[in-house]
Amino acid sequence: MTKQRLRFSGLFQKYFLVLYLAVVLPLATNGVSEAWFSYRDQRTTLDRLLALEAKSAAAKIQGFLDGITNQLGWLIQLPWTEEPDERRRIDALRLVRQVPAIVSLTLVDGAGRERLYVSRIGLNRVESRVNRSANEAVSGARSGQLWYGEVRYYRDSEPYLTVAMSGNRPSVGVVVAEVNLKLIWDVISAIKVGETGYAFVLDDPGRLIAHPDISLVLRGADEATLAPFRAIRDLIRRTGSDVATGQDGEGQAVTAAVAPVAGPDWTVVVEQPLSEAFRSIYAALWRTGGLLLAGAVFAGLLAYVLASRMTEPIRRLEEGTERIGAGHFEHRIHIGTGDEFQRLAESFNTMAAELAVSQERQERISKLKRFLAPQVAELVDRKGDDGVLEGRHTEVVVVFCDLRGFTPFSAKATPDEVMNVLSEYYEALGLIITKYAATLTSFSGDGLMLLLNAPVPIEEPALRALDMSVEMQQSVQRLIVRWSERDHRIGFGIGLAMGPATVGRIGYESRFDYTAIGTVVNLAARLCASAADGEILADVAIAEAVEGKRDIVTLGMRPIKGYDEELPVYGMPFEEPPHAG
Repeated sequence: MTKQRLRFSGLFQKYFLVLYLAVVLPLATNGVSEAWFSYRDQRTTLDRLLALEAKSAAAKIQGFLDGITNQLGWLIQLPWTEEPDERRRIDALRLVRQVPAIVSLTLVDGAGRERLYVSRIGLNRVESRVNRSANEAVSGARSGQLWYGEVRYYRDSEPYLTVAMSGNRPSVGVVVAEVNLKLIWDVISAIKVGETGYAFVLDDPGRLIAHPDISLVLRGADEATLAPFRAIRDLIRRTGSDVATGQDGEGQAVTAAVAPVAGPDWTVVVEQPLSEAFRSIYAALWRTGGLLLAGAVFAGLLAYVLASRMTEPIRRLEEGTERIGAGHFEHRIHIGTGDEFQRLAESFNTMAAELAVSQERQERISKLKRFLAPQVAELVDRKGDDGVLEGRHTEVVVVFCDLRGFTPFSAKATPDEVMNVLSEYYEALGLIITKYAATLTSFSGDGLMLLLNAPVPIEEPALRALDMSVEMQQSVQRLIVRWSERDHRIGFGIGLAMGPATVGRIGYESRFDYTAIGTVVNLAARLCASAADGEILADVAIAEAVEGKRDIVTLGMRPIKGYDEELPVYGMPFEEPPHAG
């Protein structure tokens, strides 16, 4: 106890000194220089944010234009003929409907003649054959494949852009589109920098193309409206960088960033008032002063409280760890300090609970695996309930198998020899049953009953049951060879049938089994009883299900115990191991 107290006493002193040096001295030292560092960091962050927003907006606008040009490209894929092209007219109408920004489309053939004009606000024209070769948009597209005109204002309000695009071959012609740029407003209005920062777009002459206040855009080329926006853009250009500080139209100091939009030669400008941008710096100065004062006053008290509170939690953690390590998973460590010790205790408690759940889960799965396939047991545990085992009516494959001559053998053999034979027998069959995901419903002495396609459906249950039966015969026949060397006369037969049955669990609260009830169960049992050593007998449903997939042979009509009429029986041949001489 003395050593423990001395250890914690030394820890208290260490924590006191560390907290004092870590809290008081850094606050005092950094308080003087925080204004400069805060300004520098805030300015760097702001510049990056504005530049990122500008580039993001430019990329979105470029994507808007690229999307339109990509759509236009589909109209100039095939060469024109002298005949009217109804399909191209339908494609143009569909494009106008699908892209709201496109106001009109003009399609010009390789000779420069207008072949189609589609418009939202004017009359459509088909096969006017007017020569458009001298048109600025047509000649521009022919020389550069993609041509952007200058922004113009429809009725001196809404901004419009002419986009012309030519095909890879002169014969496919040119498509000219009039694009309403009001839809770019959605991109610009979504950009928010702080509370009052915003973005806008100017073309090369300095006309406003997009702004969160769409009324400013609708004023068209009004010089009084455009002058402040041009000024901030021209200021950034003169500085030679992407970000600069200036004044907006209201004389307010702002910081702004620009990004170009390739193709139409536009500029995206994002700006934010400096008063808002540096508001956090002033708040940081006040916080620094308060923290410095509070740190100087409470550092010693805080160190004392923390050091003294560490002793009891450490002791509880040590004791709890020992008990959980000893296997007492029900033990819980209760620490209410609200710090890392409490979280550590909660982690220990969570670990103990998970270990208890894991142990319970393993026990539950082990119990389920006594009569279910391992994957079925895992499924029941994973779902958290055993609803999959409830009674229902479904089609199943029932497999019965048992040893021939086992009763005479067990009557004359010693109990140890009988148990050795059964152990080898069940070990061989158990591996195969697990491999084929069969459900073992019951076994008695040397007989087994298996289900396939219940409780979990599987693909081709008849084929899987037949393959499983062949592998079971091959495995047991190898055992029979070894048994015959010990002078045991034992055989092995299998019967299987497919059909509807009622499946589910039966039993009582502390003991239940999963089984199937129905005619198909009786038939499979009778076929097994009729099977001689090395035989695999199947009913007609199995034969039909595997027809063309396995070489099953007909054995003709046979009398089956419990049935008034003879039934068709089928056999599955397999390669038997050589018997001992």
